[in-house]
Amino acid sequence: MRVELSDEARRYIGRFDELTGVTPKDCLVEGDRLVFLVPAGEMAEAIGQAGQTVERVEDELGRTVELVEDADTAEAFVASALSPAAVRAVTLSEQNDRVAYVEVAEKDRGVAIGKEGRNIDTARTLAKRHYDVDDIQLT
Repeated sequence: MRVELSDEARRYIGRFDELTGVTPKDCLVEGDRLVFLVPAGEMAEAIGQAGQTVERVEDELGRTVELVEDADTAEAFVASALSPAAVRAVTLSEQNDRVAYVEVAEKDRGVAIGKEGRNIDTARTLAKRHYDVDDIQLT
């Protein structure tokens, strides 16, 4: 699936790559925060020891930076996108729409949703762009 990036997102991806040595696959510009989709296996390098690398990126870009790690399957990706919530299971429905039904521990439901729904909205956007998932529903 081809993702079209804005010029602003491309600039942030380039700067992130320069600062971390990791080339993100995607960047969402959401007001005061940036969400980067990091290739699978490169999350530790993007974060850096004790979070120093990502902190340097935040200071340099003047925005909050959040990272999501890519995965091999849509189910694994949805679980990754909702991290740090404890996801027990993801079931993908292939009826008329592709919907990911996510079983989340009750205590982590708020984490999965996020303040004003930001976390789940970000997960929905990235899952649609990269795995053609139409919706994510918590169960």
